[in-house]
Amino acid sequence: MTDRIEADYLIETAEDPSKAAQVMAGEQSSGTFVSVPGEDAPGVRVARARVERLEVVGEAERPSLPGATPGRPVLARATLSWPLSNMGPSLPNLQATVAGNLFELRAFSGLKLLDLRLPRAFADRNPGPRWGIKGTRRLTGVAAGPLIGTIIKPSVGLSPEETADLVRTLVEAGIDFIKDDELQADGPHCPFPDRVRAVMRVIRDHADRTGKKVMFAFNLTGEVDEMRARHDLVLAEGGTAVMASMHSVGLTGMLALARHTQLPIHAHRNGWGSVGRHPNHGISYVAWSKLWRLAGADHLHVNGLANKFCEDDESVIASARSLLTPLWEDAPMVTMPVFSSGQTIRQAAGTWAALGTDDLIHAAGGGILAHPQGPKAGVESLREAWAAAKAGEDIANHAAHSPALAGALEAYR
Repeated sequence: MTDRIEADYLIETAEDPSKAAQVMAGEQSSGTFVSVPGEDAPGVRVARARVERLEVVGEAERPSLPGATPGRPVLARATLSWPLSNMGPSLPNLQATVAGNLFELRAFSGLKLLDLRLPRAFADRNPGPRWGIKGTRRLTGVAAGPLIGTIIKPSVGLSPEETADLVRTLVEAGIDFIKDDELQADGPHCPFPDRVRAVMRVIRDHADRTGKKVMFAFNLTGEVDEMRARHDLVLAEGGTAVMASMHSVGLTGMLALARHTQLPIHAHRNGWGSVGRHPNHGISYVAWSKLWRLAGADHLHVNGLANKFCEDDESVIASARSLLTPLWEDAPMVTMPVFSSGQTIRQAAGTWAALGTDDLIHAAGGGILAHPQGPKAGVESLREAWAAAKAGEDIANHAAHSPALAGALEAYR
């Protein structure tokens, strides 16, 4: 690894792709639309971005976005690099460099940031995931196997007491992890302080009786001072996780929280579709998530197989693998993937086969709460589905010895 930042892009342009890539490099470093005095100064020459690689990979049927140079566009993969000295190991300024004004350039009818490779200095400057997989397993007491999790449903509308009643049902069902829905914040029907105190009474009482302390990720998304105060309340009440919506709080908000927190951060990716859904434009989750890993996310959502959203299975698994891939050999900064969105016992085998690890949270809302035999059977059925997957056993055969799994197979077709 050098002291240069590298970014891979898919570009869509009706212009000469080599010239278009040079336009990108100029716009995102020392150039502008005309020559200006001082462009040949030694420091400016050093600061220029370079086009390291360029490969034409096909043609687009039509321009993905309006406003670009007319003509049928070609598709190319381009790698640009910048010296670290342009911005230092600053995540907000890195984002402005690799994912800034270049999306608006007329030369491109589509442009997607695919991946990033960063100098080791970013590990020293930024907090990274302080708990990650090992810390999460330690806090939950789940030494092996996936963490079986769920989401408070209905997402909003429950009072603190009603939320606590549902949590009581879930902890008695044997759940490992529970999270607020990202829409549940600090509204007057369910104030954050009242919700935390009511829920933590249930979790503490259960831990005192059984020795198992369920992890609950409270959604503290808000302004920086609000998030710090909410974190401190969760910590004082004995909580073991907090949750923040990354797209809402931004990199600086996440960094401020990570530098303050004494608890794992469950990072929710709601809003990512606005930058990642288009195949030829925006930011891939692989690239986007690296920023949030560095900013301190201990858990990151990746959707799930056969999810209720638009993302295909290949993309989901690529996202999960990227979170488990070390950023540097001596500073891995791996983050625990969270599989969610329409998950049931049906996804366990495919997830295990594709990922080859159970270092993940498998969060099923309806897949647990809607089990015909109740939430306890919902939790048990997920554990049995994963046991069958890891043993290479057909789930239907395994269900012959598990009424909970048999009930789930009938319910979730």
